[in-house]
Amino acid sequence: MDYLDFFNRYIMGSVQMFAGFYFYIKFLKKRIRPIYYLLFPVLEIAITAKVGTGNIAEFIVYVLLLTICGFLICKIHNRTLTIESAFRFYGISVVLYAVITALIMQFMFGIFHSVLCILYPLTKVFNQETVGIIFMLLGYLALPATIICYHMTDKFFLCDETANSKYTLMILTPTLMIFLISVYIKYAIYGNAIITDNRMTIMNANHYQMLAIQFLGIASLFCIMFSYKKLVENFHLNTRLSLLEQEEYFLSQYVTEAKTRYEKTKSFRHDIKNHITVLQKLLQDGKSEQAAGYIEDMEEMAGELSFPYSTNNPIADILIVNKLGIAENMGIDVSCSLVLPYPCSIRDIDFAIILSNALDNAVNACKSMDSGSGKYIHVAGKIQGDFILIKIENSCQKKKIFPKGTGLLNIQTVAEKYHGAVNIKEQDNFFLLSVLLIIPQHSESIPQQLG
Repeated sequence: MDYLDFFNRYIMGSVQMFAGFYFYIKFLKKRIRPIYYLLFPVLEIAITAKVGTGNIAEFIVYVLLLTICGFLICKIHNRTLTIESAFRFYGISVVLYAVITALIMQFMFGIFHSVLCILYPLTKVFNQETVGIIFMLLGYLALPATIICYHMTDKFFLCDETANSKYTLMILTPTLMIFLISVYIKYAIYGNAIITDNRMTIMNANHYQMLAIQFLGIASLFCIMFSYKKLVENFHLNTRLSLLEQEEYFLSQYVTEAKTRYEKTKSFRHDIKNHITVLQKLLQDGKSEQAAGYIEDMEEMAGELSFPYSTNNPIADILIVNKLGIAENMGIDVSCSLVLPYPCSIRDIDFAIILSNALDNAVNACKSMDSGSGKYIHVAGKIQGDFILIKIENSCQKKKIFPKGTGLLNIQTVAEKYHGAVNIKEQDNFFLLSVLLIIPQHSESIPQQLG
């Protein structure tokens, strides 16, 4: 029977690990090289060969390997994220999908195991070695059933992307409870299976009850995942509504400011002839000092019509002037060296969403600092080829995770829309937010610019 053990442990074991890992990567919505699909089963079998098979350590190793591999893959796909930021964005989701992957396989093989245990007493008249081989082969019908469940999970029960950590944690908690129950069933009950000459005995086990429990377990798992999907869909719907509300606000703000400046410009242009006449008269009368003062007044009036910060984008200019103006009135040192492409296939409103949320957070962080502290907000950015990098750095009191409700999710949503990334660097005295955007090459797929 050594060849059967070899086939069971290494051949079929590798096929199981390959199937689980393949769908796990699909759950994460990532792409990897085909060679890694082959390396994972080899790695898993090599490790379990050391810790032993048929015990709870084997199962834990499998879940841990999935989790570690999933986290590394997510980090590689978003290289701009720090390890801390990557864990904050992907950590809970990676664990959740690893547990779901292991659970589905666990339940399906457990269901088939229960069925075989129910059928086993009917085979007592047959050669036990032959029956054992047949039952082992029948047991592997659980593998295509598992693959079908994986496919259903990917198609009907999981979203393309996760919501925030609180929703993911809500789903992870009951999933872990089901996980513990399934582990108990397999290793505490079926792990005690022994075969005699004419019958199989399972210590303290009722196979019909175990079968029912496992059917309920897989059904509960699907219900939890379906609920999770609805939560995520609702979350993203609320996010899109929030973005639309922000867009409406920025549009109204832009229109109001544009009208104000238009009226001022119109008035200035209407009076320009009168100003020139006055200057000519002053110069003719030899009143050069009065003329110089009059010119200074005209320069001040003209300055009011221009922006102290120019990014080359009209909506961004209005927003930055307003936000940094508020900061200056609070005694915060501000600077801006941001240049944006205009026109380009990135929507003006999307720039506004990034800058508004980031600057609001920066102002709030500076506001919470003790008086007398060096408060500053620096806005910078550059264009390099098809990439735009925006950086907002501000002082802060202490190291603190980006607070909830400051719009980081909206910034992340916009960055992902343009296949970019968000990176956060925080220390005891400063906070740096970096946003990378890729300029789309096909502008027809992007809504037209405003303004």
